[in-house]
Amino acid sequence: MVDPPGLPEPLDELAAEYRALPPSLGPVRLVAVDGHAGSGKTTFAGRLAAALGGAPVVHLDDLATHEEPFGWVGRLRRQVLEPLAAGRTAEYRVYDWTLRRFAGVRRAPAAPVVLVEGVGAGRRALRPALAALVWMELEAKAARARGELRDGPDLAEFWAGWARAEHAHFAGDPSRPYADLRVDGVTGRIVRSTLGEPATRP
Repeated sequence: MVDPPGLPEPLDELAAEYRALPPSLGPVRLVAVDGHAGSGKTTFAGRLAAALGGAPVVHLDDLATHEEPFGWVGRLRRQVLEPLAAGRTAEYRVYDWTLRRFAGVRRAPAAPVVLVEGVGAGRRALRPALAALVWMELEAKAARARGELRDGPDLAEFWAGWARAEHAHFAGDPSRPYADLRVDGVTGRIVRSTLGEPATRP
């Protein structure tokens, strides 16, 4: 993930806010970081995890596949959400994008705050389990250009297919209107509201 330029603000205050939220999934406060591919989700989630003292981060790229870029809800629920809700460490299988199969296992302990980052992290099926939802504010074309620059020409065909799948996903199940806050995908600055839109979640 390419770090966004600029001087992003410290996240200590936001981390304190998240620690103070009521648990949303058993003993866990589950915080989602969503946005278009290439918008800076992984970078921001890493910074926020550090501000939280090393909070676990579940990357949805580990659960998605070539055949099912957005068909990971069942895997996430069974392997991550259900164990965390019971106060147990989650153990989930990781998809290898080169081998095109699941290989290896990662773990996420039931920490006070657990982050889940990736395209669709704030989707309808997950929102009831979330304590907070962050949206990376970078429009799809700019985010894709950043991702293609990062990954090189060999993955141009993959990006074209991904862009179609992502567009279809957000058209039917948008996350942005339900975000509690938004983060500028270029500068990393926190935006508490955008265009006067309410930040309400069901």
